[in-house]
Amino acid sequence: MADRFRVITGPPDVLTRHGDDLRRALTVAGQSRPPSVGFQPEFALPDPSPRLRDFFSVVDLPFRRLGQVGGKELVFFDLMGNPGTRTAKTLASTVIVARAIRHIDRTGEPIVILTPSSANKATALRDAVLRAYQTGLANPDSLRIVTLVPDAARPKLWSSELTDDPALAAANPMCVLAPGHPDHVKTVALQALEMYSTEVYERTGARLWHTLDLANYRCADAVRAFVEQTDLPLEPGRTRVHAHAVSSAFGLLGHHFGTTLLTDPPRSGYFLVQHLDTPDMVQSLHGISAPDYRFDPATGLYHQDVEPRYPATTFDPAENLEATFYTRNPATSPAMNRIIEAQGGGGLVVSLHECLAGYGRVRALLGDAGITLPADPRSLREWSLVMLLTGVLNAVDRGLVDADEIVMHASGSYDASDYTPIPDRSLHPVGGVADLRLAILDTAGVRSPRRVA
Repeated sequence: MADRFRVITGPPDVLTRHGDDLRRALTVAGQSRPPSVGFQPEFALPDPSPRLRDFFSVVDLPFRRLGQVGGKELVFFDLMGNPGTRTAKTLASTVIVARAIRHIDRTGEPIVILTPSSANKATALRDAVLRAYQTGLANPDSLRIVTLVPDAARPKLWSSELTDDPALAAANPMCVLAPGHPDHVKTVALQALEMYSTEVYERTGARLWHTLDLANYRCADAVRAFVEQTDLPLEPGRTRVHAHAVSSAFGLLGHHFGTTLLTDPPRSGYFLVQHLDTPDMVQSLHGISAPDYRFDPATGLYHQDVEPRYPATTFDPAENLEATFYTRNPATSPAMNRIIEAQGGGGLVVSLHECLAGYGRVRALLGDAGITLPADPRSLREWSLVMLLTGVLNAVDRGLVDADEIVMHASGSYDASDYTPIPDRSLHPVGGVADLRLAILDTAGVRSPRRVA
C-alpha cells in the first residue's frame, strides 16, 4: 500500500538544523517524566536519513518584525507554515510521529495513535501520519491513528488523503463524540486507553499510544527556544515577553523547558491570551474572576470597566469565541503561574466584539509582514491568531505588559478557502467509550461482528 505514495522533498529545515538539540530535549523529557498509564515509545528519534529530513521539512519557524506599537517592538513568530494544517500543532505532531516510527523500526510492533482533540491536534497528527506514509517512513500496516473530537469540531476538520482514500479512511478514523461538553473527549479517550489497551495488544500485537501528555509536547516545543536563540537573540539590556493564545499553554511550557537546556538563556516573561468561555489560566494567574457586565440597550453590548484584564465590551459574557480553546481548570496552571511570577508577564481575556472592532488594525499589521487574513472575518474558521493580536494590542493599550519586545507565538489561522471540511459521511460517530473501543479494534485489525454485519 505504501508504494503508491509520492516522496516529499524539501530543503533542510528547523528540525534538521536543531536535530541535536531536539534529541537532547527528548532525552531530558523522557528522564524527568513521571510514570503514567499506558504505552509510551522511547523519547528518541529515528537515525538521520534523507527520508527523515523530508518528513521534517514541513516545519518552518520564521520570525518577522512588525514594528513598534505603543513603544513595544512586536515580533511575529510564525508557527503556521505547514499548508496542511495552518497551526502550531505541526511541530509537536511531527516529533510524536517520528518517535512512533522509531519504535516500529526497532521492534516491529505496529502502533495505533489515540488522541482526543478539539480539532487542530487531530488535523496535525493525521497530517503527520500521512506524511510518514508519503515519505516512506511508515505504512498503513504499521502506523495508524484514531482521533476523537467533539461534535462541535465538525466544521474545523480538514479533509486529506486519509479521508478521501477509502482504505486509508478505514485505517485512520476520525471519530466524533455525541454532543456534549467538548472536554469530555479527553475523559472518553483516557478511559479507552485504560480499559482496552491490553486487549488491543493481545488481539493484534499493536501498541495503543495515547499522545495527549505534556511531556510529548514540551520536548517538541522546546525547539521554539532553540530557534529563538539562533535566529532572534535578545540584545543586552532589553526585555522580552512571549505572548500566546492558550488553552493549557503547552507551547509556552515547552518554550520555557527549552530555555532550561540553553547556556545563558534570556530571562523572558510570558503573556497568556484567553477567551470568555475558558479564562481559567488568566483567572488563576491573577486571582480574579469574571466581572459583572451591564447591558446597554443603546449599543446592544455588555460593558464593564472594573477589570482591565477582561473585555470592556462583549456581545455575550458567556460567549465561546474559539472552540479550539476548550480546557477548563488545566493542570498546567500552577506551573505557568510559577514561571510568570518568577520571570514576569501576565495575561488577559478577549471577546469577539473586541476582535471584530480591531480586525482591520490586526489585518493591516499582519499584512505588512506578509501574513494574510481574509477581508471578511466571517470566513475565518480558526481565531487563535486574531485573538493573540487583539490581546497583545489591548495589553499594550492598557499598560498591562512591561517589556521592550513582545514575541507573538502565532499558533493558528485558517479560513474557509484554506481547506475542505471532512464530510459528515466520512466521520465516525461514537456515543461513548464502548463505541470507541470498537473503532480502535477495527483500526488495529480486529473487525467487530457488529460492523461486519
